[in-house]
Parts: sequence; C-alpha cells; structure tokens
Amino acid sequence: MAGESQFTIGARATCTDGHCGEVRRLIIDPATDTVTHLVVQPGHRQEAARLVPVDLAEATDDAIRLRCTLAEFDRLDHAAERDLVTGAGPVRPGGRFGLTEGPSAGAWRQTATFEDVIPGGEDEVGPGDPVLAVDGEIGRVQGFLVNPDDDRVTHVLLQEGHLWGRKEVAIPISAVIRIDEGIRLNLTTEQVADLPPVA
Repeated sequence: MAGESQFTIGARATCTDGHCGEVRRLIIDPATDTVTHLVVQPGHRQEAARLVPVDLAEATDDAIRLRCTLAEFDRLDHAAERDLVTGAGPVRPGGRFGLTEGPSAGAWRQTATFEDVIPGGEDEVGPGDPVLAVDGEIGRVQGFLVNPDDDRVTHVLLQEGHLWGRKEVAIPISAVIRIDEGIRLNLTTEQVADLPPVA
C-alpha cells in the first residue's frame, strides 16, 4: 500500500494560504472506482461546505493540502443546496430554528431544508457510514487509500474500534460490490478479520 494517498474523513484541510476546514465526505464514481471530489466543511459551521475536485487535493501524513487559495476555495461549488419551504401550521414563538413568527396556529412559517449535492452518477461516503460484510456489519468507514496517478480507490479503511479491537484494516476495493447506504462487501466477517493490519 506504499505510495497511495490516504483520504481520511475528518482530516484537516489547508489551502496554500491557511486552514480551510475538515474533510466531511468523499464523492466516488462507482463506474470507475475513482474519488472525484472531497467535501470540505469550513471551520465555521454556518459556512457552506465546498465540493473540492480531487485534482486540487494532496494527502499529507496528517492532513489534506489543497492547491488553491482561501479565496479560490470560497468560490468552489457548495456541497449542499438550501431550500426554503413555506407552509401553514402550528408554530411556537422562537421555534427551533428561529424561523417562525407569532404564537398562533396556522401561521405561515419557513423551514430550511438542505440536500447534499452529488454529481450525476456518483455516490457519497460520509463519516461513520457502515461497512457490511456478507454476514453483517463489521465497522464504519474511516477513509480510502487512493492511487495518486489516476485517483482510483485501492482500499477502504475501517474506523478504529471495530470487531477486532483497535486494529485498522484496509479492505481491497475488489471486495466492494456496491456503495448503497454504506459499503457492501463480498467478504465474510472472518475473511475481513484475516486481512493484514494497516501499517
């Protein structure tokens, strides 16, 4: 696994001129098993997360370095779309999001909804998504090992603290049969337990 880039969910991301946030999700093209984008959430949660093309990202030992400035990062596409839904219904003063007005039932209110932006034909993998063996769940996604030459995923990394204690396991991408509400494998729990630990 030497020479591969490790894209870890939760890794710190920096631009050429400063810290820009944290990797929250990865966008993968299942047809080619390639990482196409990283979703980076700025340090201030009120700011929209950005879709960062993988060709702007370089994995270092403990972080992700982006080949763009903070100003260029701010101009990248948002990773979620916001919709305001207006409707009638019972409201309380100072509602949960502070978006409602007045104490009367049937008053008009607005609610913000957010939907992740995923490029067509691609899937997202987020923090803690389950990894499922043929015979059950074996852990949660920690990240991926990626070939820096072609951005192809080579291994799925399991989060620490799964069935085998603190051992970290890298599962070959050839064992992944699909990404669908988690990562589904063609291996049994025992076969995954027999894989060597990540160096």
